[in-house]
Amino acid sequence: MGRIMKATSILSLLAGAVNGLQVDFSSDDSIKQAASTVAYGLLKYYTGNNTGDTPGNLPDPYFWWEAGAMFGTMVDYWLLTGDESYVDVTTQAMVHQTGDDRDFMPTNQTRTLGNDDQGFWAMAAMSAAENNFPNPPADQPQWLALAQAVFNEYVGRWDPATCNGGLRWQIFTFNNGFNYKNSISNGCFFNIAARLTRYTGNQTYADWAEKIWDWMTEVKFIDADFNIYDGAGVEGGCAKISQAQWTYNAGIFLHGAAVMYNVTDSDIWQQRVQGLMNRTVQHFFVDGVAVEQPCEPFNQCDIDQQSFKGYLMRWMTGSAQLAPFTFDTLMPLVQSSAAAAALQCSGSPPANEFRGDPGTACGFKWTEKNKFDGLVGVGQQMSALSAIQYTLVKKAEVAKVPVTASTGGTSAGNVNAGASAETKIYAMPAITTGERVAAGFATTAVLFSVLGGSFFVMKE
Repeated sequence: MGRIMKATSILSLLAGAVNGLQVDFSSDDSIKQAASTVAYGLLKYYTGNNTGDTPGNLPDPYFWWEAGAMFGTMVDYWLLTGDESYVDVTTQAMVHQTGDDRDFMPTNQTRTLGNDDQGFWAMAAMSAAENNFPNPPADQPQWLALAQAVFNEYVGRWDPATCNGGLRWQIFTFNNGFNYKNSISNGCFFNIAARLTRYTGNQTYADWAEKIWDWMTEVKFIDADFNIYDGAGVEGGCAKISQAQWTYNAGIFLHGAAVMYNVTDSDIWQQRVQGLMNRTVQHFFVDGVAVEQPCEPFNQCDIDQQSFKGYLMRWMTGSAQLAPFTFDTLMPLVQSSAAAAALQCSGSPPANEFRGDPGTACGFKWTEKNKFDGLVGVGQQMSALSAIQYTLVKKAEVAKVPVTASTGGTSAGNVNAGASAETKIYAMPAITTGERVAAGFATTAVLFSVLGGSFFVMKE
């Protein structure tokens, strides 16, 4: 379908160069037009389809996991807008990055590949299965089987020897962070397990989703008030918890819990969804607009953190679809955040920083009304796209609720995928002093506490 309504959008962009994208959120055509413009700018950052480059990789300074997150966003873009412009490039990227063992562990990413990194690619594949995104050729890795492969490898990495369970942040002992257990890695495991439960009906996945939730609460990474903290070092049994609360941790557990509620219709999962939703709304929204609280108020968000709010938009929307009692709370916040994000899409940075249409580069701080903040990049563009496109989900619609194997899903699965790759299922060897990571380490670069004085060393 090409770039949606390109000719019409030019007039809107002339106005948007000063005031941001002009979006009528009561009009699907207007939303799709804006999403098309922002998606075009996002994919202009991608170089993996250039001659000599590697499909699926983003250029420096972006890490491999963020490319997986981006293509997961593009799978949803295709579903919500009907725009097929990026189907081929998305498929090429996702299939290429599956690696030799079809499990999203390409050998060239070993030095930076953690459980959370692998998880974002697996969740993109899960979205492809749930959305009936066009399947790869039969001789290529299939979406559902890829998610199952990562699930099976997560099972093999579950570590009861320290902190009585949980996934470590890193997979390989030689990577900084191996001695840290964090919410996002276990959140990926939980989210994938819940979604595989719903898609396949296999009780094993449900049992693991329950087990992960129970461990998260036992170790107090999720507390009684539904705060979700970053994680802790294994020394001392995960007792010294890093208190940072990130939007993507709140979102990934909210969505997984909503999936489990959808599957079970149980009071306990409804209570968990309600608790997570209430805390998410209280902690991460200012005047109806999403804020990355640990770093955004201090202008200290790193490249990774500048993408987190987009995942919150994705998972809030997914939760609203699968736990309808949350819709009237969550979706108005997605829309108000989308309206604020659109106003930030008004930048015209130099061509070496942004190659989309002039006046459509998206900033980061959505609370800066009518004032472009000058912070541009993949994370900012992807987050704005997410907020805008997810407003296309309507309460009365059921057609876009994720499919399952019994309701029209066509992706081929393999319940044993990944399980036979013994080299990818790691025992937990003794860690040398040089490999240890301080208990205060968190998952991204620099964190300021509310007091402004606490620093956490993070993965670059």
